Amino acid sequence: MGYPEGGGLTAERRAFREGIRHEAGVRFTAGEKTAVIAKDLRVRVRSVERWRRAWREGGMQALRSSSPANSPTVTDAQFAVLEEELGKGPSAHGFEDERWTLARVQTVIRRRLRVSLSVPTVWRLLKRHGWSWQAPARRALERDDHAVELWKREVWPRVKASPRRVAAGSPSRTRPDSP
Repeated sequence: MGYPEGGGLTAERRAFREGIRHEAGVRFTAGEKTAVIAKDLRVRVRSVERWRRAWREGGMQALRSSSPANSPTVTDAQFAVLEEELGKGPSAHGFEDERWTLARVQTVIRRRLRVSLSVPTVWRLLKRHGWSWQAPARRALERDDHAVELWKREVWPRVKASPRRVAAGSPSRTRPDSP
């Protein structure tokens, strides 16, 4: 099942669940039993036990909703800095060739932004900001375009020519001889 915002719950759903936890907290204060609260709120007993433990340790504040689990770890301002760094090219960051890989972008993020992200997270970050993967145009360094054109004009038509005709009376390669 896919979620909006790339994963997790919507803000409305988070608020709804926080309301259920708040109701449970009110009932904890009243001294109600865990099983009764779970049944009335239509949640699992283990969830109510977990909420009760949090409530004991931190009060009603502990039952409040936290931010989304997948909130971006790189702010828009930081991403602007990253785009500027990527615009300088890989060689400006000490890489041997002019190819950006996710591992290299990860290294730049770690060095420049001081944020540690996994490779899949780097991909999601780039994708979220409109970046896409690019396949390099591969060409042999030794390629001789003139020789290729000559081959296409002169050799290929002969290779491509229709298959050899079998002379009458000679055995066929595909059919057995008829009696």
